[in-house]
Amino acid sequence: MSFEDLLRDTLATLWVNKRRTLLTMFGIAWGIISITVMVAAGEGLGKGIQKNQETFGKDVMVVFSGRTSMQAGGLRSGRAIRFMENDYKQVAAESPACKYVMPELGNNVQAHSLYNSGTIDTVGSLPPFTEIRSITVAEGRFYNYEDNAEARNVAFLGSDTKKQLFAERDAVGATVWLNEKPYTVIGVMKFKDQNSSYDGTDTRKIFIPFDSMKRDFPNKPPSPEHSVDRILAAPWSLASHPDCVTQLRRSLGRLHNFDPRDKEAASIWDTVKGAEANRMIIVGMEVFMGAVGIATLFLGGLGVMNVMLVSVRERTREIGVRMALGATRRSILRQFFLETVIVVALSGGTGLIVSYGFCALVNLLPMPQFFAGLLASWKLGAGSVLLLGLIAVLSALYPANRAASVDPIEALRFEAGG
Repeated sequence: MSFEDLLRDTLATLWVNKRRTLLTMFGIAWGIISITVMVAAGEGLGKGIQKNQETFGKDVMVVFSGRTSMQAGGLRSGRAIRFMENDYKQVAAESPACKYVMPELGNNVQAHSLYNSGTIDTVGSLPPFTEIRSITVAEGRFYNYEDNAEARNVAFLGSDTKKQLFAERDAVGATVWLNEKPYTVIGVMKFKDQNSSYDGTDTRKIFIPFDSMKRDFPNKPPSPEHSVDRILAAPWSLASHPDCVTQLRRSLGRLHNFDPRDKEAASIWDTVKGAEANRMIIVGMEVFMGAVGIATLFLGGLGVMNVMLVSVRERTREIGVRMALGATRRSILRQFFLETVIVVALSGGTGLIVSYGFCALVNLLPMPQFFAGLLASWKLGAGSVLLLGLIAVLSALYPANRAASVDPIEALRFEAGG
């Protein structure tokens, strides 16, 4: 029998038993849809959480000064630690594993334009602040190192601050007065949804060069003169993160006479560790969802195998007649194997089309804050196809072998006796 004849005969057999075939296909398709949608949902949740975290900052560590909880160098515990304006320079020199080390100084300032006024949190730092704090420029530019070196009176406005002071008017090039000191607006920030902060959302701030900030708006008593609120740092990579933390603590401990192991003296808000913890949770969720989907798919495969075994029993006389007329064991094996593969391939392909289409439709809808949509990647599709192929082979082998092993005389006697 040629392959064309075999294929035609197989399709005819499946069509005669279309109800059974459709029910079998539904089981496999549902398994494919389940594994694709569940893993895509886990991927979307992971991407959403990661994106939401990065609205605050990417791989940023915020070091806060506190009080010592350990004795060091003969000094008592409980001493107040305050970081100073120039600490960051020495810390950066002693922390090669850190890509950035910079100060941050912030205070409330009375700000007004020609149109409106308000008390607005004003922050001074260095130009890389935009990178590690995920600040995107919508208009104009952020201040640069030259602006900082010359302590220029330039200001970059958060998106909400711009609306408060200028409404819908152009702000770039205009003047704002900060505690009656004139500053030229050089840029406006692009709006962002920020899920966390330690001193308010960035959209409601004014950003100026650090040297301008420490000159015009320094910390006032009871804070020590020339002190800063915190130090920001970022590692070169995730691999260098532990060394960056160690070097930060060692350098700050040397500068302020506290034990580097004293986490109360210099506490760190570490977004890198937080991101790693979230990634572990997300991977666990994806593995669990994938395992549930795979289990569903294998149950569908068992359903295919059972249906084919029933088919072998129901078609015992047909098998016997064909073998009595000269059909070989190999041809019988090929027919039942082909039937199973066709059922699994059609149902699997349908499941993939439906699941990817469903994901695409869902992604057209507005997404919640921590969810990036149903992200069904090509890797997921390829994995599903490979898994489906394995199930097809496993589901087909046993029924096909049973059919090919039927003795023609016993088959005819069995059916006649029925």
